[in-house]
Amino acid sequence: MKKAAEIQMLKDFSNANATSGFENEFVDLFTKTVKDYADLEVDGMLNVYASKKQNTGKRPVIQLDAHSDAVGFLTQAIRPNGLIKFVTLGGWNNVVLPALKVKVRNRDGEYIPGVVALKPPHFMSEAERKSVPQVADLSIDVGSSSREETINDYKIDTGCPIFVDVDCEYNEKTGLFFGKDFDDRFGAAAMADILENLKDEEVNFDLVAALSSQEEVGLRGAYVTARKIKPDLCLVLESCPADDTFEPDWLSQTGLKRGPMLRDMDVTFLPNPKFQQYACNLADKNGIPYTRSVRTGGGQDGAAIYYENGAPTIVIGIPVRYEHSPYCFSSYKDYKAAVDLALAIIRDIDKEKLESFKSFN
Repeated sequence: MKKAAEIQMLKDFSNANATSGFENEFVDLFTKTVKDYADLEVDGMLNVYASKKQNTGKRPVIQLDAHSDAVGFLTQAIRPNGLIKFVTLGGWNNVVLPALKVKVRNRDGEYIPGVVALKPPHFMSEAERKSVPQVADLSIDVGSSSREETINDYKIDTGCPIFVDVDCEYNEKTGLFFGKDFDDRFGAAAMADILENLKDEEVNFDLVAALSSQEEVGLRGAYVTARKIKPDLCLVLESCPADDTFEPDWLSQTGLKRGPMLRDMDVTFLPNPKFQQYACNLADKNGIPYTRSVRTGGGQDGAAIYYENGAPTIVIGIPVRYEHSPYCFSSYKDYKAAVDLALAIIRDIDKEKLESFKSFN
């Protein structure tokens, strides 16, 4: 895929409206993007299975994984004054929520602009100014003045999804993207890029790219995809939080323009160590930059896939500054290195190497 096409794809993927349980807009975009390179199936949970057209059904299977949902919100109820009481979908830091621009998808499928509202400082007590707002005390304002107006005129009520409203930008000079929902739209773009790169190429394994739903609320879709695909090997293409703006150099393990992150640990996951080292050796051989990380927080689909089927699994992470916030930075260079590493693995792997990952010697 040419660079201009990749950049446009990444921007389009970022701008799509999709949060946990409401992934349909992005699922539609993703399937249209890969339809020429893969045979497609979508299940009732909106998990997508994009199978390489040259699959035989008689070879070991590599599963690629990325997730379609991003953190967002859900309408819980409408207050008497017309403001929207909401709950979060996925992990948010409450301090980034006030004044956040959002869009609410109403009952007719229309997008209504709004803002996460907070009492102006003129009316705050000293204690309120110093406190961290709680989600239960926040509301979303769409301009309505009554509960009846919000429900009847704006057609917003319980169950309507709410999305971050930020447009993605790309700076040609710095090679950086700035926008929302890079977690995990950049991983999904990497899967599309991989399928396009391999469209006419024979490889040793069958390949299925699974776009899983509801990762941000418990890795739910990945349990389903792993159960269906039954992979022999898995590459998780995840966007991962960068730490280069707050950790000292000696401890920073994920930063912009340092290549993808190969995850040695998070609270849900330990990779297959032989597969992990194989990926590092292959990256070194091909001159692909990368970092390794040991995390004391976080989690991702690799845990669900590994638990479900026991297939050797690693995570190739694309670094994102300020992940799970409305405004993120990510590097085109890191995205390309993640794609290059995944392609190198798929092209190099064979049955003998796969079996070596299962050896305890």
